[in-house]
Amino acid sequence: MRHPCVVSLPEPVRRDTRLDNYVDRYAARAHGMTASAIRALFAVANRPEVVSLAGGMPNIADLPLDAVGSVVHDLVVDNGRVAMQYGSGQGEPMLREQICDIMRLEGVVAHPDDITVTVGSQQGLDLVTRIFCDPGDVVLCEAPSYVGALGVFSSYQCDVVHVAMDEEGLDPQALTEAIGAVRNAGKRVKFLYTIPNFHNPAGVTQSLERRQQVLAVAKAADLLVIEDNPYGLLGFDGEPIPAIRSLDADTVVYLGSFSKTFAPGFRIGWVLAPHAVREKLVLAQESATLCPPVFSQFAISAYLAKHDWRSQIKIFKEMYRDRRDAMLAGLSDHMPAGTSWTVPEGGFFVWVTLPPGLDSQSMLPRAVTARVAYVPGTAFYADGFGSRHMRLSYCFPTPERIIEGTRRLGEVLEYEMSVNETFGTAIHQGSFKPYEAPGANQT
Repeated sequence: MRHPCVVSLPEPVRRDTRLDNYVDRYAARAHGMTASAIRALFAVANRPEVVSLAGGMPNIADLPLDAVGSVVHDLVVDNGRVAMQYGSGQGEPMLREQICDIMRLEGVVAHPDDITVTVGSQQGLDLVTRIFCDPGDVVLCEAPSYVGALGVFSSYQCDVVHVAMDEEGLDPQALTEAIGAVRNAGKRVKFLYTIPNFHNPAGVTQSLERRQQVLAVAKAADLLVIEDNPYGLLGFDGEPIPAIRSLDADTVVYLGSFSKTFAPGFRIGWVLAPHAVREKLVLAQESATLCPPVFSQFAISAYLAKHDWRSQIKIFKEMYRDRRDAMLAGLSDHMPAGTSWTVPEGGFFVWVTLPPGLDSQSMLPRAVTARVAYVPGTAFYADGFGSRHMRLSYCFPTPERIIEGTRRLGEVLEYEMSVNETFGTAIHQGSFKPYEAPGANQT
């Protein structure tokens, strides 16, 4: 019999430890949202003692800040009450007209009414995916593909199917086979996402002939093409290759950005789409933000009107070319035998294929300890591949820092190879898919 002074306590209820008390309340699409592998590196890579070959931050050191400051000052004084007010969900008319002038450099003839201004081209891709894709729809992407795009597609519960690349970019035959395989499996392919110029991360560029071939495959399959083109005006030699959109106005939705040719902090991009698609984009834009940043639009428009922006892009190109050359020289001098890499003709990135047995993901902590950072290749695949690859960015560090970074990286690779030689490796070389190595024989 229980003593009357003993208090009877309820039996303890088991409660599993959770880091997020709201996990059962989120929408299903929230579970597909993951942290960017590149953003996750920023805290380490931004330390001054680390040579970061990871992030693709534009180098705006050569931007004439006095001219930009003058433009912003005059904008506030002369037109501040308009520039700091709400605006159109489609974007300001004067900027859309100037965007048409910019795209004309790549052969694109467009009307301002078919342009929707966005918060960077990243939001443009988000809006396009939002209006076209249902959960379970398939999006075709190059292998590898831009990590920010993969994040968008995952957040809308799309299935990504990668398509092989070679030294000229997307392989038309592989695209044909991928479309057929997906449709034979009873799934819907909503669009092809491609970066034809100075690909992020692979660094390769589609020739005009290759663009025509890819477009022909897409048209035959009645497939929409999303052309992401942030780097098109940053080629190091010759004139820009005509955009895919210049070859077909009905099959292609074009994404553009001022982040690489002006400054990323203004967060202004755009989407050029067929008229009916444009109407949907404006509705999606209004529900997301009401309107894109009006002040940024006015500032960029004034900069384009008052400053020689073409000459400024030329300055950027020369600066990035010097850094590209430093990267290639550093790789040639410091990479061990068995390493290969692409040779970009513009843009920001080199895609490196490691010697057999090395894993860029598992090697990253050792590289950071050696004070050099890169992005493992697995970040650019939706299917877990890419472990034998890494993306190196040359856009931000000085040439001297790039050379030092490749020296440190070469030492890390040499050490990893010596460990593998001594203890062996668990990596099975036959597990690599052919599409894992775009342009890997370019050295």
